[in-house]
Amino acid sequence: MKINLFLILTLLTSFAWGQDLPESLTLDEAITFGLKNNSAIINADLEIQKAYKEKWKTIAIGLPQISAEANYQNFLERPVSLVPAEFFGGIPGEFSELTFGTKQNLIGTVKLEQLIFDGSYLVGLEAIKVYLNISENLFKKTALEVKKLTVTTYTSVLLAEYNVNFLEKNIAKLEDNLTEVHQLFKNGFEEEESVEQIRLTLSSINSQLKYAKNFIKITEEILKFVIGYPLDQKLVLSSGVEDIFSEASLLIDKSDAVDIINNIDIQIAENKMKSDALLFKLEKSKSLPKLMAFINGTYTGNSNEFTFTENSQKWFGSSLVGVKLNIPIFSSLGRSANTQKAKITLEQAKTNLNEVQNRVQIEVNAALNDYQLAIENYFTEKENLRLAERIEKKNQTKYFEGMVSSFELRQAQLQLYTIQSSFLNSINNVITKKIELETLLNTPNP
Repeated sequence: MKINLFLILTLLTSFAWGQDLPESLTLDEAITFGLKNNSAIINADLEIQKAYKEKWKTIAIGLPQISAEANYQNFLERPVSLVPAEFFGGIPGEFSELTFGTKQNLIGTVKLEQLIFDGSYLVGLEAIKVYLNISENLFKKTALEVKKLTVTTYTSVLLAEYNVNFLEKNIAKLEDNLTEVHQLFKNGFEEEESVEQIRLTLSSINSQLKYAKNFIKITEEILKFVIGYPLDQKLVLSSGVEDIFSEASLLIDKSDAVDIINNIDIQIAENKMKSDALLFKLEKSKSLPKLMAFINGTYTGNSNEFTFTENSQKWFGSSLVGVKLNIPIFSSLGRSANTQKAKITLEQAKTNLNEVQNRVQIEVNAALNDYQLAIENYFTEKENLRLAERIEKKNQTKYFEGMVSSFELRQAQLQLYTIQSSFLNSINNVITKKIELETLLNTPNP
């Protein structure tokens, strides 16, 4: 039965996904999808909901509290009271045994309490606002990390596909070369070693191609996991490298990097300091009196038999109103110790905030510098790729014209393959460094 239920739930889940599950996603759509379906995002959102429930819980403490109580008693043996016998004309010094009351009784009480003043309650109202801010900051931090992971994994898939295209073109060209060089060898115009060198290079490139295709599958799985997309569903990435990476988008306003006020780690540290300040205030407030008003209403029924549900049952009511004042006087210095402890914690939070601000500033400066270097390296690798393609093409022509050896041609090809890889790495590095800088600066989500 359990297995059947599991299968039904699985089918229902799959059906639900199938109704609105997109088959393809651009990068921005993938980020948006991840910000809704990533498991860490879902849990962070639930933490915010918990914070709001905690807020109402705190507010409710200061609102009227109504409670009701029913107390039913059935004496198996009623208690005996000793009364001086002389009250009933007996001998002085002796006691008479008397039994008072009925065998059964039912007491119903309704109580209303209203908090009038409590210093810790007022501090608690302030603290809940900070608690909400902390929960929201943690959500923002999680969202930034999800965005960062989505961009990096999405880009990795695209660049892996780009690399496959490079490798397939290289293989096609090598296969043509192999055919031509093998014909030259058969005609006695080339050595067998030249044929073997091309076969060796071709084998190496084919191995790289297999690895690249497998890498695409693995990275796609990681991307699905990051954004919360079903692993068993096919996902098409509709953005291309050119959509994500354009030279026009490389520029970034350096002045933005100077202002680190939006950094999420700084905001979290600031809220931690506020929280510890309120904790210090709370400990001090515990020495203040607590005042509460109350109203009680009680009805009592007595009987030797269970007649409490009958109309003839007599009920006796009473009510009272009053106030309770609780004044802390002496706690053997316990409150003082807690207050001093909270003060030390506050000082630690202030020190931590200063440390976080300095660390973030260093990280932002380093990230900006790394991003600028990545851009410079990209343009260098772009030019290197253009030159390597030109050199390889010229050596192709020269080789079949007998102007260069097969070794020189192979060196030009290997140089091209290396620069192709470096060029793709430079693009990936630019995108990675940019998203790292944006994460530090808390760039808004799409």
